[in-house]
Amino acid sequence: MIKMYVMHTCPDCEWVEKQVAGNPDFEVIDIGEHVRNLKHFLDLRDSHPAFDEAKKIGDVGIPCYVLEDGTVTLMSKDVGLVPRPENYGESCRIGGGGC
Repeated sequence: MIKMYVMHTCPDCEWVEKQVAGNPDFEVIDIGEHVRNLKHFLDLRDSHPAFDEAKKIGDVGIPCYVLEDGTVTLMSKDVGLVPRPENYGESCRIGGGGC
């Protein structure tokens, strides 16, 4: 099962969540739902090099995918999902850029 860290207010997360609805191969974990979920995500984000570039440019690093073998990726296409097109809908950055 692929763990998918998301937040319901993130447009990129909303986009991919729709693609996995009802798919038992994905466990969707909303980091805003409970502080326990946020802590698990922050532990991962603080220690895994997959987040280095995201942190460097000020991104949170969601959606994030943890594969069964422990591989961590921030790329939706790596788990067979279609990423949200750029310039589609809302943005997460204060300056108006993408998530």
